[in-house]
Amino acid sequence: MKSKADVAILLAGLILLLTVSIFAQSAGEISGTVTDAAGNALAQASISLLNARQAVLATTQTDAQGQFTMRGIAPGNYEIIVTSRGFATKRQAVRVPSPEAAQLSISLGLSGIAEEVTITADLGLAQNRDESSQQVNVIGEAQLEERAKAVLAQVANEEPGLQLQRTSPTIGGVFVRGLTGNKVVTYIDGIRYSTSAMRGGISTFFNLTDAGSLRAVEILRGPNSAQFGSDSIGGSLQLIPRVPLFTSGNKEVHGQIGTFFNSADLSFGNSTTLTFGGPELAVLVNLNGHRVNTLRPGGGYDTHAAVARFLGLRSDIFGERLTDTAFTQYGGVFRLSYLLAPSQQLTVHYQRGQQDGGKRYDQTLGGDGNLIADLRNLMLDFFYTRYEKQNAGWFDTASLSYSYNTQREERVNQGGNGNPNGAITHQYERTSANGVQAQLAKHWSARNSLVIGGDFYRDRVKAPAYTVNPVNNAVTLSRPRVPDKATYRSGGLYAQDVWIAIPERLRLVASLRYSAAAYTSKAANSPLVSGQPLWPDDSLSVDAVTPRFGAVLTVAPGLTLSAQVSRGFRAPHITDLGTLGLTGNGFEVAVADLAGKGATIGTTADRNAVSSGQAAAQLKPETSWSYEGGIHWRHKRIDADVNGFVNNIYDNIAVQSLILPPGATGLSFGGQTVTSQLASGVVFVPASTNPVLVRANFGDAQIVGIEQSFDARLTTSLSVGNTFTWLHAEDKRTGLPPNIEGGTPAPQGWAYLRYESARGHFRIEPYVYAARRQTRLSSLDLEDRRTGATRSRSNIANFFQRGATVRGLIDAGADGRFGTSDDKLKATGETLAQVQNRVLGNATSAPLFTYIPGFVTFGIRGGVRFGERHEVLFDLENLNDKNYRGISWGIDAPGRGISARYNFRF
Repeated sequence: MKSKADVAILLAGLILLLTVSIFAQSAGEISGTVTDAAGNALAQASISLLNARQAVLATTQTDAQGQFTMRGIAPGNYEIIVTSRGFATKRQAVRVPSPEAAQLSISLGLSGIAEEVTITADLGLAQNRDESSQQVNVIGEAQLEERAKAVLAQVANEEPGLQLQRTSPTIGGVFVRGLTGNKVVTYIDGIRYSTSAMRGGISTFFNLTDAGSLRAVEILRGPNSAQFGSDSIGGSLQLIPRVPLFTSGNKEVHGQIGTFFNSADLSFGNSTTLTFGGPELAVLVNLNGHRVNTLRPGGGYDTHAAVARFLGLRSDIFGERLTDTAFTQYGGVFRLSYLLAPSQQLTVHYQRGQQDGGKRYDQTLGGDGNLIADLRNLMLDFFYTRYEKQNAGWFDTASLSYSYNTQREERVNQGGNGNPNGAITHQYERTSANGVQAQLAKHWSARNSLVIGGDFYRDRVKAPAYTVNPVNNAVTLSRPRVPDKATYRSGGLYAQDVWIAIPERLRLVASLRYSAAAYTSKAANSPLVSGQPLWPDDSLSVDAVTPRFGAVLTVAPGLTLSAQVSRGFRAPHITDLGTLGLTGNGFEVAVADLAGKGATIGTTADRNAVSSGQAAAQLKPETSWSYEGGIHWRHKRIDADVNGFVNNIYDNIAVQSLILPPGATGLSFGGQTVTSQLASGVVFVPASTNPVLVRANFGDAQIVGIEQSFDARLTTSLSVGNTFTWLHAEDKRTGLPPNIEGGTPAPQGWAYLRYESARGHFRIEPYVYAARRQTRLSSLDLEDRRTGATRSRSNIANFFQRGATVRGLIDAGADGRFGTSDDKLKATGETLAQVQNRVLGNATSAPLFTYIPGFVTFGIRGGVRFGERHEVLFDLENLNDKNYRGISWGIDAPGRGISARYNFRF
């Protein structure tokens, strides 16, 4: 935390903005006209007014002349949703009071358009993206349907500043400005979705929310701990659920049925949404499910497959489709909005998601060659209820929410590169988070608004674990990944003020938050094994003050400049403090389990590490300061943005090689015994091919980036556009790539040419996706099975004698016995020694890849609309059948394929 003087300066800056405005405003009104694209008035179009928390405040309809009026609206920034049968839904931001609010002109089209309204960039405000100093990606329903073919994380495609992260067929996340996993926080409708047990570089439960249940995904780029507290080092993911709308008169029932098929992974599924609306009650029900079958990657082979990594063979010896890549997902959402009184509303939201049959393909034939790496029964139950009141005393609005979020999984693993006699670990985890959130908003005038609030969450982990010996079926209790019954408490208080300093010219924002977190794990909660607990007592308490200052300057109509300074903060999680076991990076040990062992931190995360001299010690928070600026140009035919940023990360929580004093062979960690130790002190266990790892605050890092997007309408029917993202990350001491989990994505871009018929019934869009070669890989990346895939002679021997033998790739040789020197690889006739020499040459170990290859892929997509209710979407993806993957992906991208989707609306 900064000094008290620094905090006082930050508070003074906020108070200065808070005291610049004047008097409370009386209620205002919103009125306007709704037309079609030809300018014809649309009668009986439905207009709903929502606040930034998605509470529906008023509903009306247009008259015969297409006109409407809403009266008695409290001062504020709102979102208007306009619907009419046969037309795409239109969303628009409006400020009350303002001259524009009294003369809105809304035109509806037949096809979806890019979303321009954000409800999360500044707390409590619905506004156009250009009004916010914080850069935000608004991904609407049309883009969700188009991109999320298998998992929700695919919505990151085509967005500036974002990249897809896909650890396995089921698990994935989003890179935001080069950071992912626990450095990017996720919220659903303003409620924290990320928990303190989430893993470092992957998002296990992110994909359990189905795209069909959402109306938008908003992704805020850059640290914003001033609003969202811990974990917003890279940015935040905001999932915006569909909402049922009230009606101004008769009760109405509407719905949508969507079904799809994708040939690349032979997936198919359905999402059905039904809504009921009346003057006081609105209900939404969504049911969704899909089956993803085995994937065919580009070219029909997987670059990082175990047979390629250890034997130098192509994976298509098992066929073009990849084993262990199928899974089933299903779930649903129930949402209810009820007007307790004209100025009071109650919202109830519950969603359930589940994935069955998932596997960590990168740990089986996709990388390590193990026989078992199951992700069993990934489940989500997410509930919240919110009370909202308008004209709440001195404040314009007040809201109070309670949330309950539980995320469950069971991981079953057997290591040893396919050793059928290796121990099978069962690790069940259930994290339950209870939360309370409160927020108050006050619009001092048409030019100034204040939001204050706070939240508190209590997480508790249930994590029993045991190990099975497959030889004699003996069961023993074992150390779970994180300590059973560990608890984590976090929360904070925040304030935000937005001030239009010069109308139509200068807009300023200031935010400030105080956050605190506390972790507790007790040895008394551990079972006793050989008379000793499986983990020691451990605890941590931290806090921080995080500000954000931003400005948007309108230089000329349509041309704006933006600038922002913000601080990020991430308190160490249960995962950081208590993890012991197999993770995406390899086998990790918690610092608390190293007490008395003389452990130090390695200089790198690979087998070449030597001791840094830094003792393994309890973690402290990592923080960041980010500076950014942008140019934004909006014209009736052109929409262009260029943003640049620098994000400095201090006390980075890195994953490094563990260094132990000589003689560590035989030590046991979490049921894994140290089987070998290098002269440097680096140690290995059977569960992973790379060294045992430990987390530490190890150095500072800097990420520099440029984000660009461009869209131009050349004619009424023809438009072009592109997005581009460039990133550079380095350790500030060495200039080398930093050991940040997930790695740094390569520069990449998308471009399209779109033709749309005059009436919007037909659309076709050729597109290209390309990425540059990424040569800047950290030592953690090079060891990671998903990226560099380092292997040693002993790894090759293990797979040759175990996984490859079990899978029928090895011939027993003349003596008819497996495990002897005359065993041969059937595909080439080579002995083990010959395979080792061919794969590694004279080296004892080496990465399979020292860079991620660049690529270019092509596709064509489009859609056809039949009347008011029927629509068919199609996408011919990766037409050149290019094989490629992103950094830290555990599976190659889909190859050539076609996807089709049919929507029926009523």
